[in-house]
Formats: sequence, structure tokens, C-alpha cells
Amino acid sequence: MNWRGFYTLFAKEVWRFMKVAVQTVLTPVVTAVLYLVVFAHVLEEHVQVYPGVTYTAFLIPGLIMMSVIQNAFANSSSSLIQSKMNGNIVFVLLAPISSLEFYLAFVLAAIARGVMVGVVLYAVALGFADLPVPHLGMLLAFGVLGSGLLGALGLIGGIWADKYDQLAAFQNFLILPLSFLSGVFYSLYSLSPFWQTVSRFNPFFYMIDGVRYGFLGVSDVSPYQSLWIISLFFIAISVVAWFMIERGYKLRR
Repeated sequence: MNWRGFYTLFAKEVWRFMKVAVQTVLTPVVTAVLYLVVFAHVLEEHVQVYPGVTYTAFLIPGLIMMSVIQNAFANSSSSLIQSKMNGNIVFVLLAPISSLEFYLAFVLAAIARGVMVGVVLYAVALGFADLPVPHLGMLLAFGVLGSGLLGALGLIGGIWADKYDQLAAFQNFLILPLSFLSGVFYSLYSLSPFWQTVSRFNPFFYMIDGVRYGFLGVSDVSPYQSLWIISLFFIAISVVAWFMIERGYKLRR
């Protein structure tokens, strides 16, 4: 393990998004707060998903996790596509860094950005509702696994895409629909049986539901089942991402 090379690449990725923190951290928080203000204002008095839980408290964990995973994906995918378009990916490939170190640096940087967005959004959301964390371990597990999964998926998207339009299509037609149809704004059991079944094939649903359990202590499915499913998806996506890096797919031309 080339620890110095790994740390240098990881630090470079973290420094890259911190240099534009207003865009990479503050903007997603503002966007999520706007969702919170609009939906909570309209539905607060009309919807109660769980007994004793206000709609605002129900909504906040989903918005936090949605922001975490979207930004984790954006971090690794945007970094790779920029490096490929600018031609400086060659400097990373020529360095004595293995495919595993390459993978770890990008995914851990994606986790760092996702978790940072989540923490800032949580601090802001405390002004809207009281949010104790009765299951901190579960919350951290889903936050890290979820952002890691999307960081690895961002690697796949960034490697596969040859131009910004392709990456935008990957995000707009896969990541965004799965995010918005994951139970952020509603409970699984408010859907018809058909759509309940469809939702159970969406891995993002288990991330949202698991984080909601960490904050509220209630969920639509068992948090242990959700954790198991997300772990399997994380392993599968990570293997694919590592294999693409190892083979140099669309990286070494």
C-alpha cells in the first residue's frame, strides 16, 4: 500500500471540493432547506406519517440523506470527467498508485463531501424541528455506506462518460429519479401495493429509510435488512468500479 500516494490523491480530491465550498457544500444545503420550507409549510398540518412524529421531522432525515448521496456521486463523477476532458488524468495514472488506492482515494473523498453536507444540513435543520439521534451507530453506518456506494457509482459514471452531456444524462435519468422515488417525501405504506413492490427494488429507499430510523427510531422496513441490502450493493458497485479502474477502461487510451 502506497500510503503517501493514496493520501496525496485523497487530499487533492478533498481540497478540490473545499476550494469551491459555496458551490459544493453550501448550495446543496440551501436547496434542501428550500424543499423543507415548501413541503413542510404545505403539508405540516395535513400529513402525519408516524404517530407522534411531525411531517417536518419525518421529512428532514430523507432530505439529509438525499443531499448526502447526490453530492457523493457528484464529487467522484465530476472530478473524473474533468480530469479526462482536461487530459490531466494521465498524471494520476502514471503515478505509482494502484487501482485500489485510486478507488479508495476517490470514494473516501466522496464520503467526506457527502458527510460534510449532511452535517451542515443537520445543523441548519435543528432550527425547524427537534431531532435527537437515538440510534447514532445506525445513522453513521447508513451515512457512510450510502455515500460510499454513490461515490463508487460516481466513479463508474465518470469513467464511462466521454463528455459532460453523457454524465448529465447518467445523473438526470438514474440518480435523480432513484433519489426522488426513494421515500424522501412519503412513507412506503402510503403507496399502492404495486408501487410498494417497485420501491423495494430501489436501493436508495433503504438508505433513506435507514437514516430515518437513526433519527426517529421508526422505519418502514427493518433497519438491519436495509443495512444488509445496502452493504451488498456497496460491495457489488465497488467491485465493478475497481475492475474498470484496474482494466483502464476509457482511462488508458
